[in-house]
Amino acid sequence: MYRAVILDVDGTLVDSNDAHATAWVMALAERGRRVTFSRVRSLIGMGGDKLLQEVAGIAADSPEGQAIDARRRQIFESFLPHLKPTRGAKDLLEWLRDDRLTLVVASSASKPELHDLLRVAGMDKLIDSTTSSDAANRSKPDPDIVKAALDRTGCPSDEVIMIGDTPYDVEAALRAGVDIIALRCGGWTDAELIGALAIYADPANLLEHYDLSPLRRPAPLRSA
Repeated sequence: MYRAVILDVDGTLVDSNDAHATAWVMALAERGRRVTFSRVRSLIGMGGDKLLQEVAGIAADSPEGQAIDARRRQIFESFLPHLKPTRGAKDLLEWLRDDRLTLVVASSASKPELHDLLRVAGMDKLIDSTTSSDAANRSKPDPDIVKAALDRTGCPSDEVIMIGDTPYDVEAALRAGVDIIALRCGGWTDAELIGALAIYADPANLLEHYDLSPLRRPAPLRSA
């Protein structure tokens, strides 16, 4: 039985992936960098440093990269009051806590951004610990953030499972030696989430199938 759950936030607990993509597109456009929404959207979930390099060939630690990221954060902050939890997210966290599972967040967001996301969603009091981009040298899909979260659980990797919504979550979890459940609410298809033990529509759908999910017992790859 699992003793701890590592949770992604964007797209998993909060419906924020489109807002992140829009903020990147707007920030890049202000610097004369025209990138399509669909191109950026497909990369949401990996670290912002990797995304910036991928879509514009800009190093995140360069003056231009730092300026774009700072502006992107300002734009995203304006979207925060309008963001909503994914369906059933808070209910799932409460259920997991009632099941006496330790809950640790592993997000590519910065620490202040992560705090704001959890607060807006009303979930900041339900999490035992958080790890953000500040706690890792390399961002997703590298496994550093998941490994940092694993350390926070105090459990061996075979007693921990992750819940995420992107291929980058799946890759990071598997590279860290952690099982993962994937959710479609972040915008990816089952084929793009290969490697997850199970795939559900959203937190509410996972909760509906909780007793038959990997959270209760190991399960093969399947879709609900």
